[in-house]
Amino acid sequence: MFGAAIPVVSVKKNSDGIALQMNPGVMRLEVFSPRVIRVTYAAQDKLPDTTSFAVIGKPERAKWHLSETGGEIILRTTVIQARVNRATGAVSFFDKSGAPILAENPDGGKSLKPNHVGGIDTLRGRCEFALAPEEAIYGLGQHGGGAMNYHGGRILLQQRNPTESAIPVLVSSRGYGVFWDNPAITYVDAGRADPRILSWDSEAADAIDFYFMFGPKLDGVVASYRQLTGAAPMLGKWGWGYWQCKERYQSQQELLDVAGWYRANHVPLDGVIQDWQYWTPNPWGSHEFDTNRYPDPKKMMEQLHAENVHALISVWPKFDVDSPNANELRQAGALYPQVIPYVYPPGKGQWYDAFNPTARQIYWRQISRELFADGLDGWWLDASEAEFSGKWGEFRDFKTAAGPGVKVFNAYPLLHTSALYEGQRQDTSDKRVFILTRAAYAGQQRNSAVTWSGDIQGTWQVFRRQIPAGLNFSVSGIPYWNTDTGGFFSDPVTSPAYVELFTRWFQWSAFCPMFRVHGSGRAKEVWRFDPATQKILIACDELRYHLMPYIYSTAWRVTSNGYTMMRPLVMDFQTDTNVFDLADEYLFGQAILVCPVTQSNVTTRAVYLPAGTKWFDFRTGETDPGGQRIDAAAPIESMPLFVRAGSIIPYGPRIEYAMEKSDPIELRVYRGASGEFTLYDDEGDNYNYEKGKYATIPISWNDARHTLKIGKRAGNFPGMLKERTFNIVWVSKNHGSGVSSTERPDAVVHYTGDAVRLSGP
Repeated sequence: MFGAAIPVVSVKKNSDGIALQMNPGVMRLEVFSPRVIRVTYAAQDKLPDTTSFAVIGKPERAKWHLSETGGEIILRTTVIQARVNRATGAVSFFDKSGAPILAENPDGGKSLKPNHVGGIDTLRGRCEFALAPEEAIYGLGQHGGGAMNYHGGRILLQQRNPTESAIPVLVSSRGYGVFWDNPAITYVDAGRADPRILSWDSEAADAIDFYFMFGPKLDGVVASYRQLTGAAPMLGKWGWGYWQCKERYQSQQELLDVAGWYRANHVPLDGVIQDWQYWTPNPWGSHEFDTNRYPDPKKMMEQLHAENVHALISVWPKFDVDSPNANELRQAGALYPQVIPYVYPPGKGQWYDAFNPTARQIYWRQISRELFADGLDGWWLDASEAEFSGKWGEFRDFKTAAGPGVKVFNAYPLLHTSALYEGQRQDTSDKRVFILTRAAYAGQQRNSAVTWSGDIQGTWQVFRRQIPAGLNFSVSGIPYWNTDTGGFFSDPVTSPAYVELFTRWFQWSAFCPMFRVHGSGRAKEVWRFDPATQKILIACDELRYHLMPYIYSTAWRVTSNGYTMMRPLVMDFQTDTNVFDLADEYLFGQAILVCPVTQSNVTTRAVYLPAGTKWFDFRTGETDPGGQRIDAAAPIESMPLFVRAGSIIPYGPRIEYAMEKSDPIELRVYRGASGEFTLYDDEGDNYNYEKGKYATIPISWNDARHTLKIGKRAGNFPGMLKERTFNIVWVSKNHGSGVSSTERPDAVVHYTGDAVRLSGP
């Protein structure tokens, strides 16, 4: 084993935990909540004075108790216990009844050893934990290897494009999580080197610093992570619609024409995205439109907004050398001195130091002056890893305002997204921040950041691997994610083989948190495809918009309760070991089982229906019991979708943009178990919800009594629909199924805000 015993010399009780003198060093156990304990160890006489980039939460005043025996020091909360072995210093965690959860290697779990890396002398920080043979390991950000369960594997946490977003948050099927609060490049070995050991190994560290989080449900683990690192704010309702993009639209008129086609043909759309080079021949980092191609950006945005279309725009953290914006940053000491050459377009650039608070303020001020003032709605942060010359370890050697690059390596995207979120929030609360970024680090959810998986290839293998990448990313605690639908690099839409791949990818993307199409040089607007394919794509698009009340209400649950929208099946079926390794099925929200088709030339696919419930085929209304594998129909027109019994899905009318009036709402009730759903709504695009300006309607189905209750509405907001129509549908075979709204509902409720009860069959 790597470590050695670190015996306890003495114990001191503090207000929020215990301090231990070790031989060598010091260790602290800090109670953050009844479910969260922070462990910090340093080899010197006192803990280093460091500030976490990710953690902004403060310890609760939780009840806890300290006791000692000849062999252990025991810290108990109302939920968990942490025990420190006096002889070895190893920390073990138990539930309140004394059942073991996670334990450091008893032979010596922690170590800090000298290491020279990134041009500095530092310490290599490592901690080893026992790994149970049957447990499944998830999280750790986004990785492109295709694994769902990392047990037996080894993951490198290092920001890279494509597919690698390093988030040092791990969750286990045993109901716990570990947040390793160290942004240095880190290896996590989940039993590959030794099947008995789970290890964290960072190349630079001042101390061992991690948080143990206990659920025991995985939703509880994620909620604890959000309490530590910040809640995910509500995105604008327009962010949940369909986004059209390519690399790249070349002019103002082209961008307007794209949006115009969707509106003229009544195909749902909420946003278009302007990729890079809109500034040429202006300098990189000028954030200025080329006025020959974009003669009036403000008027362009006014026209888009008049058509209920929003726009994101690509902004980068790099600047052409000696450009005006670069000079402003340089004078403030806010640029890295390294000059990076680039090929296309030819030039040299420097990157701003996002770890410098002044640099972040200047960066936002420049973007606000040139783009936000023209009405742009959100920010597409390219190369946010940060990508310099493409040598992915070179940031180790940079010097930042927060210290050597080797020590802060993975945290750059968190600070970069903070520049825009904090800047926009300081300027206005009238428009919600929307950031699309190519990299992520712990805590980034608090910046309204949606991460995408980078410049991926449009192949079946890459497509398959995107699904577990997104699921592990989501369970790492950052809820919003998507891909370049069809791949960034791809074949043209005239290729039948590629059209099949794109269709299957598009079907799946409709059930990702952000629904977006992009690609390099290959236009993929709906009208580019043959008529038969267009029909399929439009049906998927319309389904997404029918589900808008369900999606937006789920987003509120993410914000208010620390929920997860894109859900690995282990989150809801933690005792069903058959789901532990499933890499191509998941729940979208609490109800919908999504089963993407990731093979070519098939019309069926095997689906595992998790145990413990009955499942409805979304397309037909037919039912199957859980705990079995079935052969599900998967014609090219649709992918398999199932809804679990007890679900209530608020299914909106056909609309063409997310902010369009969503009434009447069809309440699809899937009988066979009791269930509930909270319908949420607000103004859609400001932060008044933070002041209580929103409304919720609780809806519940009692299966034993065959009773549906639409509860009393709580709250209100300007523009709220005071009266609603709910069309009630008891889903059954060929009734309440498929994309189209049900022509003949089973009951109609005219709802004015008071509770309503009605009996079902």
